[in-house]
Amino acid sequence: MPAIIDLVQGDITRQSVDAIVNAANTGLVGGGGVDGAIHRAGGPSIMADCDELRAAKGAAPCPTGSAVKTTAGRLNAKAVLHAAGPRWRGGDRGEPEQLASCYRSCLELARAHGYRTLAFPSISTGIYGYPIDEAAEVALRTVRACLAAHPEAFDFVRFVLFSPADLEVYRKALRKVESGS
Repeated sequence: MPAIIDLVQGDITRQSVDAIVNAANTGLVGGGGVDGAIHRAGGPSIMADCDELRAAKGAAPCPTGSAVKTTAGRLNAKAVLHAAGPRWRGGDRGEPEQLASCYRSCLELARAHGYRTLAFPSISTGIYGYPIDEAAEVALRTVRACLAAHPEAFDFVRFVLFSPADLEVYRKALRKVESGS
């Protein structure tokens, strides 16, 4: 049975899933938005793991389009998958490919660790300025393709959107993706 793509409006730090995805920066140095909320809710052990990754891999341990795993700390998850999304620069500098790579990297990392349930935020649509309608379509097409390629690997993938307006954008994009448009 194929995995379900679930869309909800809420707080990603309150999700009970195997892995919560963080919209991180390449240096894993913490920030605002989703990143700040995850670090506050999860506690200092998440940053301690990020510090270890920087010590082992250098100043940018999570290049744009990739993902790395840390503890989940106090979150109700087994791990946090930190994904560094692209900054929006007009859409003609590889942003769609980089954003798709974030989602694929998270799903590959989750699959490698046996995580069957994930919660994603809308990566790059905050301070990085990626237009949410375009980001939603990239995210949903990429996740849907990964789930189709590995139907046995996941139970569900949930997108946790910050606002009712963001949720509606994702609902519209999901209808478009599912209809094949």
